[in-house]
Amino acid sequence: MSTTPRALVAMDVAAGLALAVATGMVFFYAPLERVMGAVQKVFYFHVAAGWVGMLGFGLAAVAGIAYLVTRRSRWDLLGVAAVEIGLVFTLINVVTGMIWARPVWNTWWTWDPRLTTATIMELVYVAYLMLRQGIEDPERRARFGAVYAIVGFLSVPLTFFSIRIFRTIHPVVLGGGDPTVTGAFAMTPRMTQTLMVSLVAFSLLFMALLWHRLRLGELGERVEQLRLKLQS
Repeated sequence: MSTTPRALVAMDVAAGLALAVATGMVFFYAPLERVMGAVQKVFYFHVAAGWVGMLGFGLAAVAGIAYLVTRRSRWDLLGVAAVEIGLVFTLINVVTGMIWARPVWNTWWTWDPRLTTATIMELVYVAYLMLRQGIEDPERRARFGAVYAIVGFLSVPLTFFSIRIFRTIHPVVLGGGDPTVTGAFAMTPRMTQTLMVSLVAFSLLFMALLWHRLRLGELGERVEQLRLKLQS
């Protein structure tokens, strides 16, 4: 395997520093929310993880379109990598949401539209990976995966806009939340700044992980090509 590119090493360092700064701001810079208290601080990780999860699924859809147009395997690798990372961060989003919900809603889980659509979105992309595992031919697998990633992306805007379309107890903090709603709160400038830094930190982490996963995928592709040659 080739040595790690310096740009990737620099990105790893930048992501680590950004995460350290974001964590420090969450616990020492952002003010304590007067109603929810310390548990509200999970909000910064919750939103940032959700953003990265949706970013991954969106990138997978773009990669799917690019693969169908060009038939280049690198786009397929990008799509798989984006989905895998998106699944991890969406799971973090769901788990941190449950931690936030327990003291605020007095329950770990409720079939609220946002929670339900987020779970459906997660399962949609778990099924994407299962579909790929069931297809042996690389070209056919890439083609089916590309189409699925494009169609599956419909679950992303549905999840994002669910709190605006349906009646829900989930707060709309970004873009016009109502502070009178259970769990909602008005963000102070320091809260907004902390959230922005968290979004940048998680985005850098996403790009670093994606690059690492692409390099791993290229190795896996070489191994698969050698296996197919041996079988032929």
